[in-house]
Amino acid sequence: MSKQFQFKLVLLGESAVGKSSLVLRFVKDQFDDYRESTIGAAFLTQTVTLEDQTTVKFEIWDTAGQERYKSLAPMYYRNANCAVVVYDITQTTSLEKARTWIRELQRQADPSIVIALCGNKSDLSARRQVTQEEAKKYAEEEGLMWGETSAKSGEGVSDIFTAIAKKLPQTAAPPKAGGAARSGAAASRAGVDLNKQSNALGGQNEPCNC
Repeated sequence: MSKQFQFKLVLLGESAVGKSSLVLRFVKDQFDDYRESTIGAAFLTQTVTLEDQTTVKFEIWDTAGQERYKSLAPMYYRNANCAVVVYDITQTTSLEKARTWIRELQRQADPSIVIALCGNKSDLSARRQVTQEEAKKYAEEEGLMWGETSAKSGEGVSDIFTAIAKKLPQTAAPPKAGGAARSGAAASRAGVDLNKQSNALGGQNEPCNC
């Protein structure tokens, strides 16, 4: 019998980095050039089926990036199992903002939260300001998953959510003892390069550290 999981996922990042477009592409496989800014937060769901027929249902909270909504963010990430922190590869400042969000998550969210750093707008590589090397190095230092996506073309979008789906059931099992809980949290912090197909698609064969 296939296993079923349900997880709360929150998207964070500066305004206009493409969080809502990323979710729209993932949930409905659509892209809208003239998408208005999210007010407060939007809620969507999507289910991913893994190769072993495990199903992972994501309850997705797409938060507003404007500064005036920042105080609402803890309400959405407080009990989240995973967070996708999005930056725009054509805006260096958006990566700085992503770092701020990640520090906040590390300080205030659940210790076992799975965090993925996502560089969106890879279709605009001619205007790139954030190199893959820089973002990847930061992700490895902080123990984050990392990948680049294009909500416009769809490239990399399903990869990042599928990789998270594969990682979550391994870390979400109830701990047998206090020590197991800590090692499970440490396992969830292991860096994963989502742009390496073997890692992104072979996660379920890795031994569980929890």
